[in-house]
Amino acid sequence: MAVYVDIEKKFRDFRLRVKFESDVHTMGILGASGCGKSMTLRCIAGVETPDRGRIVVNGRTLYDSERKINLKPQERRIGYLFQNYALFPAMTVQENIACGYRGDKHEKAARLQECIRRYQLEGLERHYPSQLSGGQQQRAALARMMIGDPEAILLDEPFSALDGYLKDLLQRDLQKFLKEYQGDMILVTHSRDEAFRFCEQLTLMKDGEELITGETNRLFEHPCFLEAARLTGCKNYSAIQPLDSHTVLALDWGIRLHTAEEVTKEHTHVGIRGHWLQPRSQNGANCLPVHVEEYMETTFEHQYLIRNAEDNDGTAIWWMRPKGSFEERGEQDVPSWLYLPPEHLMLLKTLSNA
Repeated sequence: MAVYVDIEKKFRDFRLRVKFESDVHTMGILGASGCGKSMTLRCIAGVETPDRGRIVVNGRTLYDSERKINLKPQERRIGYLFQNYALFPAMTVQENIACGYRGDKHEKAARLQECIRRYQLEGLERHYPSQLSGGQQQRAALARMMIGDPEAILLDEPFSALDGYLKDLLQRDLQKFLKEYQGDMILVTHSRDEAFRFCEQLTLMKDGEELITGETNRLFEHPCFLEAARLTGCKNYSAIQPLDSHTVLALDWGIRLHTAEEVTKEHTHVGIRGHWLQPRSQNGANCLPVHVEEYMETTFEHQYLIRNAEDNDGTAIWWMRPKGSFEERGEQDVPSWLYLPPEHLMLLKTLSNA
């Protein structure tokens, strides 16, 4: 997929100013609720019209304010799966699916039956949306979207209203669907786990603007900006005082740290994800003396808020420790030190310093 988006749109007291490019099969837009993710999708689909800018998908210009191009939604060959699926409540499953058909009317019946079979909706053709389960509603919405043979599909928070078990099942179904689908996908989500699972490339958004765009694994490993680190789930970050090209003083944690990455004058913070901390029985470089301030147990993890035992005024740091069994007691066998590996330390800029 080749997508170019550079648009602005003002909506009441909110302004969207977003620009990104992508040439991968699956890309995502990750950000908090209200940051402009869904509005961006709606502009690409043609449901909303930007105030200015340009949208190009696979070489076709869908919108260009200067050239006065603004293709109608049905002309864009873009499939759009709404957050709540937006099935028409007074229409049956087969009527809803048929609404998405754009081809030769003589082939409509055969194409409709093919979609019903492909998305496992046999026997539900005459059911109404209110009579369907969440999974059946999603498959009906997918069938309605795909019967139009879209070049690209836009998925707007497709799992946000589902419980954990159903969400797992539908995410597995979507992975299988994406392997078979020859077109391309843009997923909007506020879930970093969904973004990591489905998207080769990510655009991170905050307050209507793009923070950074890049390869997904790389962004999680090296988000560059403090705001991007927070969006990708990093809970541990500290302001720094640079000491040399590979050493900083983490001011909030009260610890001197050696970094694999070179320190520059633009770096204002250091961060590390709680899963990368390693227990140590002896002190050494990059080791934090442990004082447990709070302990929490989740289904598969022990989670600790750790404070520097030698700095009462320091900020606590999260440590996530996988369980060995459900009988394991997390309050026991707490190490004396935690090691912060240099290769997992993220040197971060803030937007005002970028």
